Parts: sequence; structure tokens; C-alpha cells
Amino acid sequence: MTPPTPQLLSFEGGNALSEFRARALLPRLQAVVARVACVHARHVHWAASDAPLDAAARDKLAALLRYGDAYAGPVEGELVVVMPRLGTLSPWASKASDIAHNCALPVRHVERVTEFRLSLKSGLLGSAKPLAPAERVAVAALLHDRMTESVAFERAAAAQLFNAREGQPLQTVDVLDRGRAALAAANRDFGLALSDDEIDYLVAAFTQLARNPSDVELMMFAQANSEHCRHKIFNARFTIDGVAQEHSMFQMIRHTHATSPQHTIVAYSDNAAVMEGSAIERWLPEGYTNAPVYSARAGTAHVLMKVETHNHPTAISPFAGAATGAGGEIRDEGATGRGSKPKAGLTGFSVSNLHLPGTDEPWEETRYGKPEHIASALQIMTEGPLGGAAFNNEFGRPNLGGYFRVYEQTVRPLAADGSVRIEQRRGYHKPIMIAGGLGTISEGQTHKILFPAGTLLIQLGGPGMRIGMGGGAASSMAAGANTAALDFDSVQRGNPEIQRRAQEVLNHCWALGASNPILAVHDVGAGGISNAFPELVNDAGRGARFDLRKVPVEESGLAPKEVWCNESQERYVLGIAPGNLPLFEAMATRERCPFAVVGVATEARQLVLEDGPGDDESASVQRPIDMPMDVLLGKPPKVHRDVQRVVQRFAPIELTGVALERAAFDVLRHPTVASKRFLITIGDRTVGGLSHRDQMVGPWQVPVADCAVTLADYAGLRGEAFAMGERTPLAVIDAP
Repeated sequence: MTPPTPQLLSFEGGNALSEFRARALLPRLQAVVARVACVHARHVHWAASDAPLDAAARDKLAALLRYGDAYAGPVEGELVVVMPRLGTLSPWASKASDIAHNCALPVRHVERVTEFRLSLKSGLLGSAKPLAPAERVAVAALLHDRMTESVAFERAAAAQLFNAREGQPLQTVDVLDRGRAALAAANRDFGLALSDDEIDYLVAAFTQLARNPSDVELMMFAQANSEHCRHKIFNARFTIDGVAQEHSMFQMIRHTHATSPQHTIVAYSDNAAVMEGSAIERWLPEGYTNAPVYSARAGTAHVLMKVETHNHPTAISPFAGAATGAGGEIRDEGATGRGSKPKAGLTGFSVSNLHLPGTDEPWEETRYGKPEHIASALQIMTEGPLGGAAFNNEFGRPNLGGYFRVYEQTVRPLAADGSVRIEQRRGYHKPIMIAGGLGTISEGQTHKILFPAGTLLIQLGGPGMRIGMGGGAASSMAAGANTAALDFDSVQRGNPEIQRRAQEVLNHCWALGASNPILAVHDVGAGGISNAFPELVNDAGRGARFDLRKVPVEESGLAPKEVWCNESQERYVLGIAPGNLPLFEAMATRERCPFAVVGVATEARQLVLEDGPGDDESASVQRPIDMPMDVLLGKPPKVHRDVQRVVQRFAPIELTGVALERAAFDVLRHPTVASKRFLITIGDRTVGGLSHRDQMVGPWQVPVADCAVTLADYAGLRGEAFAMGERTPLAVIDAP
């Protein structure tokens, strides 16, 4: 059923650009259009409702949207309207709409846009000449993030944010008639990042099933079997110099645990690792009703830890990428065992040369290009740390440590005759963004239960949106290999408020000890629920039947593959016994955290996703997915790498004429070593109350601490220390 045309109201908002940020932005605008004299910005709020609001409701909504400093800038001048990317809802809208609903306001959505006003210098005749179309495009490019925002030049264009969209119908790829060519075309058009042997594997699998695959099945397979989700190269068979290697890289990594497993509870088998902890005293609720009483509770809690990368989204949209990187790592911690509690985090960045404005550093003389839609190193380092810190802080976890590396170098390996073989430029043009952290998990909650058939399969957290499509596959490609449009689709957005609510539900569940209603939990990351639900049931040795219409969504017109495969953040999937559903519902209701029963586990190891009939009772039920679990996760081709060692020889370092004082000064001035002329940290580093040492030391808060330290509880002297470092540039000289 098509929703009614929304009734729209707009409300003027406050100042959106501080004086400091306006001063910083003005020279950048003048660099592309010299006639810009000053810049101001204000927020404007739009509300959509199914029926006109009465005066009382309008006044209440206007009061909610009155915050911050009043706007005192001009209302004339060149207008640039920056809005959330059309077809999406911003995290701000999710939170604001939720607040409005809790205030009993009958609105569908509330959204915020930013209106920039540019004042132009007057011409010889006393009036300012309007911006030419090319000039408008140039200033708009500086004022919005095209990965997550859209831009217009009139206020009324914001109404497009609420336009209902028609979703694409379920599609099939004609493998039976067109064979491999059809799947190869779909691989390119959908951005699936399938390898040649995976294409051959799927052609054989669906030929044997005697049917064509749906676009939902192909997108799900691509995400679930991407390098991001399956670490195919780390699990690959390697042949080096003609000799088959006994162990994969992952087996080599696991070797340490195999030889020294002491004090390890969980390793390489869950969303995070767990090491032996101790008896501590925690502040926990005594129940789960609407007014729980908290008290101190003694018990044994183990330490869990996780570190992962979030390179691709941070390269495309630094703030949002780093934010969702931190959020995904937090979810991994919370979804370990049958639920646990994140405590403190770290973030790390490796980028190429910063090229700070107004500097002329000797190591930055050579400039190297990058794919146009990937952010610069300076953008990443001014926006990425803000994104990671903002998500950590809003979630309620301190970010206490990490690392930072700037590296870019021209490498000149020598041939046998001493000549330079091929000059290479090495650096982090696709950055490394690392998110990590540690937390605690109760002694009796460290392992998931192999749940039986009939177990309810639940999505906990926010609704699905048209974001993050194909992110797992996109992040598995080399920088610039994907199309810009598909890279845009893979960008995610974070909503720490909803994730905090979901975490509180998990906390209530695991705090019940043996009565914990959660049998197993998995976080929703790359591939969305199309990867998380199959992993959850596969780990239990089951199959599943799902109803696509039960998946909560926030936007109109989502195609079946978008509903099932989007990477909307702040979601978990759970297995819960039917009899425990009322208990779980009470806790989710208390925390105002959305959830839905989406499916049920089956004895048969078949993955079935049904769609229909919904409101149209005459419509037939479609099956976008009807696939054996072994086709999806059990038997995909194993990667094989046949490589030859390249022995590299370099000319000796020439130090003739290099002054020691100058060299020492250059080293200390390098951003990796001691220069702090750029943003490296922000946020409340004490939230949670268990921070003992963060990266800042002394009255001047110099970031020189070599580790972060947390307390195990509020009463004792136990705790955890963690640090992170790297020496990756050594691989240029010797990569074993």
C-alpha cells in the first residue's frame, strides 16, 4: 500500500556554523570563487506527517527544535542547501523522530538540513554578480560530503527528502540460458567482487539446482563470502617459489594460541577473544522491570578484546567511516558469547602525507595522485578521529588509546647491474583505520548455546535503510577498482543512541545469569542481516526460514535485496527460545529499543526467505532465497596463491652533507613522531568511570602515554593495560 502524501512543515533553526569554522571555511571557498566575502549557515528543520498538525502540536514540535545559538546571519545572498543524501534518513533524523514520537507528536519523520548563505563582493557598478553555474558547483563541492549528503540551491528542494520511492522488483540472473556470461555481467553491475572461481562455483551450483539465482541470493553470497567477512586470503593455500606451504596465514597466526593456550577462554571462534579474568564487583540491575534496582554484585568476569580494520568506508567518507568502524567493533564485543559489556576503546590511523596548509616539509616534495572519490590524508585525519571519538563518546565508552602513522616514500630497488629497476611510490592512499577495545564478560556467558529447531530468530536495534549496499564486497576491492556509484552505496552511517539502547538490552539479559533469554547473539556488520542471520544459524548447525516483510525498515521503496542486504548499523541478531519472548520483550520495551521476530530456526539446513503477500492478499508468496546452507557458507572455492619471492636490493642510504641537527629536527617535526599540528584526539576520556590512564599525560595533556589502563571494578586494584603500535613501513624493505 502506497503511504499517503506527507504534509510538510518547516521550522527555522539556529546557527549551524561557529565563527571559528566560518573563518576556516572562508579561505577554502575563496580559493575556488574569489568573490565570496563571507559565509554563514543555519539549520532548517522539516517535519512530515500524514495529516496537518494542530496548533498545539506545531508549538510543541517548534519548542523541541529550538536549540543552540540563534541565527544572526543574513537571509539574502547565494543559497546552498545541504541535505542528507536523497533516499536516505540521517542519524539525526532517526533520533529526532524518536524523540518526537515519545512526545506523542503525530509526525512521520523530522529531518534537518543546513542552509549556507554566501555573501559576494560587489562589482564596479555596486551590485554583486550572481554565481555562475560552474561556480555554484565548485562551492557546493566544498560544503557537502557527496557520499552522505545531497545539495540543492533552493529551500523547496528539501521536500524531496520525503518523497516515496518505488522499489525495484525481485530480479533473477539468467544463468540457465546465458551461463557464465550472465553472472559475470551481474558481478560487474552489482559490484559483487566475485572471483573467477566463485563465478564458476555459482554457475555450477544453480545449474545443479536447475533454477536461476535471484539478485538477493547473489548479493548475499557476495557479502557473506567477501574477503572482509571470510578472510579468504588469510585462509588461502600458498605456494611460494614452487613449494606448497604447510599452513595458511591464519593458521600461522593461530599457532601462538595453539602452543600457548593458557589463560585463554575463547580464541578465533567468536566475535571477540576472551582471556581469563578474576573475581570483581559490578554494579548491576537486580531485575528487568520498568524500575530496576541496581546493587553491587560479586562474580567472576573475564576480559574480552577485539581489533579490526574499517579501511574502505573511512577512505570514502572519513567521519562516517571511522564512526561506524568504532561502532562495529563495539557491537562485536557486545555480541560475544551470550552477551557482554564493552568498556574502553582505541582507534588507529595510517595515512599518506598530510600536506598541511602553510607548510613545506622536505618529505612532502613529491605529490602522488589518488582516486578522485577517495578522501585526502588531511581530510581523513581531521574528520576520522572526530567520527571515531564521537561514536565512542555518544555510546558511552571512553576511547583511551591507539596509534597514528604518516608514511609515503619513493622506493628505488636496484637491478643486478646496479641500475634502478622500477621506481615505486609507497604509501597509504587507501588508509588503514583500526578500531579496537576491551570489555568484560561473565564467566557463565562466554559460549553460545547450539540452539534447537524452533528457536526464534530476532533482529534487535534500528531499522533497515538504503545504505551500505555491498559494503563487504566494496571493501574487499583495491582502491579505485570499484565504480564511484557503488562506492557511494557502500557508505554506512552510525547511530550510537540506538546502539546504546540495544547494548542496555543485552546488559539486562546477561545480568540475569542462568536465566539469560539469549541463546546466541551475533552483531550485524558487513553484509547486514544477509550475513549475520546465516552465520548465527550455521554456527548452531541449523537452517532457517525468514519472512522478508517482518524485517523492520525505515524507508519507502526498498527492493528485496536492499531490505535483506543493506548494512544499516546498530543491529544484532539473536536466537531466543519461544517461551522467553515475553521476558525479552519487557526488557526491550523498557529501553525503547526496536526488535522484531524475523524467522525461525529449522532442522533442515536450508535458508529460505519468503516475501509476501503483505497488504495485498491476492499476491503470491515469492522466495527471494531458497538456498542450501552449504552452497552459501559450506563449500565455496578455497583461494590459492602461487607466488614467487622478489629479492630486493637497495642503494645504501646517502648521508653525505646531512646535518645531524637538521635531521633530528625533521624527525621530531614529522607527524608520526612528535608534531601535533593536527587533530589527534577528542571526546570525554573518562565516561564509564573505569579509566585509570589515557593517552594524555601531565598538566599540559601531552599525548605521550605508552599505554592505556582501565580498572576492573570500582572497588579493587585490578585492571587491564592495552597499547598498540606498528612498524609496517619495514615491509617495504623486507616483507617475509
